[in-house]
Amino acid sequence: MPHISVGNDMPGIVSLIHFRPETGRPLSALAETLLRDPNTLSPGERELIAAYVSGLNECGFCASSHSAFAAAQLPEGMDLVDSVRADPEQAPLSAKMKALLRIAGKVQQSGRAVTSADVEAARAAGASDVEIHDAVLIAAAFCMYNRYVDGLAAVTPTDPEGYAQTAEIIVTHGYLATVP
Repeated sequence: MPHISVGNDMPGIVSLIHFRPETGRPLSALAETLLRDPNTLSPGERELIAAYVSGLNECGFCASSHSAFAAAQLPEGMDLVDSVRADPEQAPLSAKMKALLRIAGKVQQSGRAVTSADVEAARAAGASDVEIHDAVLIAAAFCMYNRYVDGLAAVTPTDPEGYAQTAEIIVTHGYLATVP
């Protein structure tokens, strides 16, 4: 049961975006920029970072949503997403993605947990400064999104099919499609 009345029965952050579209629009625009705009990291890879951080934060709605969004955009699908969420070091990923996920995991703990050695390791694995920047910002933003959703106890569906259906909408139309 949500902590406040948001005037709708939509799930997760979607309900909050509809409750306060004036704050929902910029939050959705940030997600659109971070996760879908042109980038050397694929949308699926960026969604994977969001899913991983959301899982570390134990945000059921965001972890389920972004896991479905990543799976819909990665050739290896949910098998890869589940593998990354369980143990990114053992997942069948490039050294670059492992290094970026290590950085994202440290951001989830504290921004100050990221060290120069972490950044150098990511560079040595082939990550550009923009990719490192974006991994940090995705992780930081998802800590905020996760706390927003969980801080208001937004509705978190348990049916994976609903998340898969939403993934089709996000992949096709983007994050701004859900904003009133």
